[in-house]
Amino acid sequence: MASGAKVLDPGRLRRARFALAAVFCVHGAVAGSFATRIPWITDHTGVSAGQLGLALAFPAIGASLAMPLAGAISHRLGARTALRWLLALWTLALTLPSLAPDLWVLCAALFVYGATSGTSDVVMNAVGVEVEHRMDRSIMSGLHGMWSVGALIGSAGGTLAAHLDTDARIHHALAAAVLTVLGVLAVRGVLDVRSEPDEEPPPRFAIPPKSAVVIGAIGFCAVFAEGASLDWSAVYLRDVLDTSPALAAASTTAFALTMAVARLAGDRIVDRFGPVRTVRTGGLVATVGGVLVVLAPHPATALAGFGLIGLGIAVVVPLAFAAAGRSGPQPAQAIAGVATITYTSSLIAPSAIGGIADVTSLVVSFGLVTALAFGLVLGAGVLRSAGREKAAGGGAERSPADLAAREPRG
Repeated sequence: MASGAKVLDPGRLRRARFALAAVFCVHGAVAGSFATRIPWITDHTGVSAGQLGLALAFPAIGASLAMPLAGAISHRLGARTALRWLLALWTLALTLPSLAPDLWVLCAALFVYGATSGTSDVVMNAVGVEVEHRMDRSIMSGLHGMWSVGALIGSAGGTLAAHLDTDARIHHALAAAVLTVLGVLAVRGVLDVRSEPDEEPPPRFAIPPKSAVVIGAIGFCAVFAEGASLDWSAVYLRDVLDTSPALAAASTTAFALTMAVARLAGDRIVDRFGPVRTVRTGGLVATVGGVLVVLAPHPATALAGFGLIGLGIAVVVPLAFAAAGRSGPQPAQAIAGVATITYTSSLIAPSAIGGIADVTSLVVSFGLVTALAFGLVLGAGVLRSAGREKAAGGGAERSPADLAAREPRG
């Protein structure tokens, strides 16, 4: 324990958890606010569908390049200060894409948008892992559930703004102002996790450790299935099963809602059954969903399949972040490694599905999704945490006191 550290009482930890949940909600609201105005941005910049696809790769590129810096920033500033600045940069970056006059400025704006998203994402997940350690119970799924709630709130606001034909520059300026204020207020209650005085600082640009690569492979499978389902489920129902546009859109809604509900309820399940059994069961559920999609004779079956995929993969990424944070002495570095892998998956999934569909069919593409979902069943063992289970050979479990705060006084 660091010099001057103190053990936090349960009430303080609960308040810190609620504050962090609000941070996750704000982060998700930015993403939802942006996604709903992509059509307006497309019309404003005059880009084609292909050019838009190129531009939308830049958030993931920016995030992947910036996330390895997050550990050094958090080490230097402390988690609370780092998160305050990085979250504010992320909420303010919401204004940039709608201001872009052409493709190349849009790509640059989205690069910054992704970089600020990724670095704040890493720090808030690292803090979440620390709070989870101190509470000695699972909270990561619920935190990611609050991100989904924020995304739904942001998308609802964006849908209303689009319905009212509001200029996206005005909408995003107002949303950014409100979310920046809410984010700053929320961060005030977040734990100020700091490194030990004698702890060696992480490199400024940290290569993901081997443990993060192994854990990240599980996250890769889940995020690939998530990206494929979100971006292609409506197209699948329209092109493969010849449904109406409204029913096709319902598949995306079903997928997003099942993911949000499952994440909000996921912590209780993880606490009862453990991360390995939870992910294996979820992998089986997602695999059954994929089979239903591939073999669907009519739209209702496919809708059920997409819902099961969302239900099955919902808690995988939160558990991957939690496992990464427990895998070594530098949680932020390990989480950054897992986040980089999952962002890469989100980058390649939509284009991979489209490329396979061009050569074969969408049915074959979702056969790949089904195979990756089954990969969760086979690889779930990498999420086993030595910190929450007895070590082999009779080692003792870590108590809440062993995980006590490294928060400075005052």
